[in-house]
Amino acid sequence: MLNRPLRIGTRGSPMALAQTGMVRDRIVAANPGLETELVVVTTVADKILDRPLSEIGGKGLFTKELEQALFAGEVDVAVHSMKDVETWLPDGLTIACILARDDPRDAFLSPHADGLSGLTAGARVGTSSLRRGAQVLMRRPDLRVVPLRGNANTRMRKLEAGECDATLLAIAGLERLGLESMARSVLSVEEMLPAVAQGALGIECRSDDAAIRDLLAPIACARTTIAVSAERALLAELDGSCRTPIAALAQIDGDTLRIDGLLFLPDGSRHWAASRQGPVAEAERIGREAGAALKAAAGDTYTRHLQ
Repeated sequence: MLNRPLRIGTRGSPMALAQTGMVRDRIVAANPGLETELVVVTTVADKILDRPLSEIGGKGLFTKELEQALFAGEVDVAVHSMKDVETWLPDGLTIACILARDDPRDAFLSPHADGLSGLTAGARVGTSSLRRGAQVLMRRPDLRVVPLRGNANTRMRKLEAGECDATLLAIAGLERLGLESMARSVLSVEEMLPAVAQGALGIECRSDDAAIRDLLAPIACARTTIAVSAERALLAELDGSCRTPIAALAQIDGDTLRIDGLLFLPDGSRHWAASRQGPVAEAERIGREAGAALKAAAGDTYTRHLQ
């Protein structure tokens, strides 16, 4: 047990604060008597809201300042949505704990339709996600994908204001904010394959901080950790970032893990799919093999357009 409050670093968005509150409650429940302190850190992604992440540096913009606070000793842990965590962590830091995953699927929000199929030709789907945009255009090339940045509340306000006709958000995030009723439907993974690690929360700390890792161990979910490791291995094989439209989901049935992955051109005009399965104990190998299969299938197109 620490002899001082555990300092938990978080972004200041409503979503980040809600998620961090959930994580704090679980840490305290597993370590009765532990005091905590939330430390809000503003990231570049919170400051630049008028440009797609793919243009300003990718998913690391959600985590860089939090990682700097860890290195500086200003916080003991940082809470992240695992889908926002870069493929490779800085030396000296580790994801010490991944909590049980919430629903990884995407929610469809629109005042005009219950799903993509119900939108009229030319309707505008607002999203800053290359993955979502590519899958929308893959299934409905007659729709228009328009940029939509901001936190979940901001994007819903923009939808209500008529800046777009529909948008897509992670259902897990809506549930954490108590806004799941705003979704007109939840898209199946066959219609919209999720982002790598979507729905999973991770806790990052300094690699050599054994005391902190001990505090976090009781709330880690082995099943989610295995699935996320396979998905991130696929991403690593593709050198994936926010600049590359990639989707993947690993699911465990007994002792078997299956991973499904998709790689797209941003305009949805071409895509490549790969699936692999095998023993849970070989999750990372299975993920790497699926990623290698996607890269091989895309061939020169991957090298020229997607890296």
